[in-house]
Order: sequence, then structure tokens, then C-alpha cells
Amino acid sequence: MNRCFVLLLTLLTTLYANAATKIKKTGGQQFMYRLTLADKSLSPYRLDHPTRWLSAKSIERRRRQGLQLDSTDLPVSPAYLKAIRSRRGVDIVGTSRWNNTVVVHTSDSTCRVQLAALPFVSQVELVWLSPDSIDKHQPKWTYHHDYNTWDSIRGEYYGNGKEQIESLGGQRLHNVGMRGKGMTIAVFDGGFRNVNRLPAFSRTHIAGYRDLIWCHPKTAAKAAGDEHIYQEGDHGTRVLSAMAANVPEVLVGTAPEANYWLLRCEDQLSEQPVEEDYWAMAAELADSAGVDIINSSLGYNDYDAPHQSIRLSQLDGRSTLISRTASLLAGKGIILVNSAGNTGMGPWKKICVPADADDILTVGAVTPQGINAPFSAVGPSQDGRTKPDVVAIGSPAALISGRGTVVRDMGTSFSTPVVCGLVACLWQSMPGKSAFEMINLIRSTADNCQTPNNIYGYGMPNFWRAFMIGTLK
Repeated sequence: MNRCFVLLLTLLTTLYANAATKIKKTGGQQFMYRLTLADKSLSPYRLDHPTRWLSAKSIERRRRQGLQLDSTDLPVSPAYLKAIRSRRGVDIVGTSRWNNTVVVHTSDSTCRVQLAALPFVSQVELVWLSPDSIDKHQPKWTYHHDYNTWDSIRGEYYGNGKEQIESLGGQRLHNVGMRGKGMTIAVFDGGFRNVNRLPAFSRTHIAGYRDLIWCHPKTAAKAAGDEHIYQEGDHGTRVLSAMAANVPEVLVGTAPEANYWLLRCEDQLSEQPVEEDYWAMAAELADSAGVDIINSSLGYNDYDAPHQSIRLSQLDGRSTLISRTASLLAGKGIILVNSAGNTGMGPWKKICVPADADDILTVGAVTPQGINAPFSAVGPSQDGRTKPDVVAIGSPAALISGRGTVVRDMGTSFSTPVVCGLVACLWQSMPGKSAFEMINLIRSTADNCQTPNNIYGYGMPNFWRAFMIGTLK
């Protein structure tokens, strides 16, 4: 990474750390507001000098795909941030350059009026209100250094992952050397417990990690730096294992040679609109770092305050901040692979945000027999687009838990990384193709591409067929 980009990441990390320290000193009701700014005036940043905030890898990804920088890529105006920071009792949590927004924290409810009066602020929205109680129980998680004898399948290279990779033709990509090498995947989740300790990931290349969640005073203090992500829940551990695990005869994931960024952007202690802002911050950090693909096994529809929850009419890829952000990714040269959601059996039933976004791969779940999992969320999007885009085995999928044991778990959270890893392998084989071209290729070679519907989408991808067709063009 170039020096300017490293300095930017250091400043961002310091910003989050300082803000977390300040919040621990406050008491009573606390608030976070999303400020939408009117413009990006008084800024020293210029599109012809992007190395000030983008890595060389990010710039090269755009160049390779023939993509131009635009005004959304420019950082939020530092002059505006300085003015916001000068308000007494206000701390900046984070920013989104693509949405031109700033999230602030305060314990003073009257600040909302003062912030709205700033001449460069066009809108102020409440996105987080401190819950009555979020005391966090931190269980001691032991982990296994070795695998149970029943975890191994002798003579089977992929071990417990054989069915989920072979159902998509992925093993044939591996056989011709396409195992994700040179590709970078960002994993968005709520915790990656013991990834830094488990033998399943001993050969995984972790390019970087960040914790983007605001630290509440009632929660345990963050560990040194962002290694706190390795002490949180193991949902992200399980997700990562479907791609990155590399233990022959136990579990080999779909992209064992890829590089990984681990980004914690899901607050497991509450469900509020600020989660969308955390997700946008993660997406922009991934972009800046030069990530090629994002795996997001996250989705939102029901917030703690019912009046803030997502409405069906908003499932159009544009109405929510998270989906607007997701819809921009392919235009930045990044493929988003996002879970459809597990709401199929409840009253909501439909996909969650940002699964409704344009130009992404939304993934549903099926059984090993290819039958739709009843919990898998369905489409279409509100504007009539086919959703999900594709499906894969997720009822159940074979994974590694935070304890280091093989488990079988159900959810679109786990069908998604099975697909995501193979997207990396396929793109490795044809690096000249754009994100848009890859998404279309995967859809058009899936097994239901002739009659797509809103349960199976375009069907189960056939990555070997996509490889054969894509490399001939």
C-alpha cells in the first residue's frame, strides 16, 4: 500500500479509537445522528490526485476496468468536518464519501437542532439511540488445536466441503489452478472469533482487519487495536471458513488462496439504522484498500424502533443508504456477493437490504438436493428485478466454528460465501473482465438462466461452464 493510503487508514483508526474513549466518559441517554451534507466545497481533494485517499491497488482496479473517478469518490470536506467537530459535545463516528454523510455521537439531544442549522447540512436523521441495557456477557470460548476423528473424511480432499463446492463445478476451477490467488475478498460480519488462532486458517492470508463499530460504555472495552474482532461472535468465522479454510480431508473452502480483509460492521447488541452507516464505511474502506469482491452475509429489515424499520416499498435498490451504497459497488469495480436473508418463513418473507441492490449477486439457499430452503428470502425487488440472483447449498453448509470444530449450519449467510469464493476463482481466470461482465456471466450460465424466478433466481451457478464460455470470448 502507498504511504498516503497507510496514513489515511491510521487516521481513521485513531478517529474511531478516540471516539470510543470519549463515549466511555459520558452517561445517560446517548444519540447518533446521520448528517447529510449539501456539497463537498472547501476541500483540498482532487480527482486527478486520488493517491491521497485510494491505494494503488484500488486505482489500478478501476483502470483495468475502464472506470473513471467521479464526485462520489471525493472524501467529505475536511472544512465541514472541522466545523462539526467544533460543536461542543459532538464526536464524529465516521463518514461516507459516496453518500456525503457524517455520523456523529452526542449525549445532548438539543444538538440535533444546532447541527441542522449548519449551512452545509441538508438533513439530520437519528440513527442510534442507546438501549436501556446492553450489558454484554463474554463467555470463555475454548478452541480445538486438533480436529475430532469424526471431522475428517479420509481420502476426500475437500472433506466436509465436497458437496457444496462440487454442486457449483468449483472443484474443476481448482483443478486448473484457479483457487483465488491474487484476488482480495472483504468479509463484512459481526465477529471473527479465534480466526487468529484456529488451524483451519493457519494458511489464510489476512491482508487487514478493522472494527468499525462504536464502543458503548456498558460493553467490554476494546482490546488493543482492532484485534477485538477475534473476540466477538463466530458468525464471521463460519462465513470465512466456507471460503478460506484449508485443511484437506476436513474442510477446504472455495477460495483457499485468496487474500482477505475482515471488517466488523455488524453491531450484535442492537439493531438500528446506524448499521447501514457502518456497512457503508466498510464498503468504502474495502474500496480504498483495493478489494475485488465483498462477501456480506448481512441484511436488515426490522429495527429496534418499529417506525425506523424498512418498508417493502423501499426494496428498490435506492431508497435506503445501505442499498444505494451497494448499488454503486460494481461501478467502482467491485463485485458484492450478499445474502438474500433468512426471512422466508416469517411475515416479511422478502429479501432484506442491501440484497435489493442493483448489479450485485444476491444469494439464496437450497438443500443438497437443490430444493429451496424454506427460510430463504424471496424476491422480486420492489421495482421488479429478479431476486435472488443465484442460489447455493446453505441448508445446511459445512463450516468451521469459532471453537475449531466442523459444524453444519443453515442460512443464506453460508450459501453466500460458497458462491463468493468461486467468484474470486473465476475472476482470477479472466482478470480483464469488469465487475458488470462477471456478474452477467455468472447469471447467464446458472442452471435456471432460461426461466429465472423469484425463488431460485437464475439458479445454481455453474462456474466451470462460466469459465469455459468466459475464456473463449
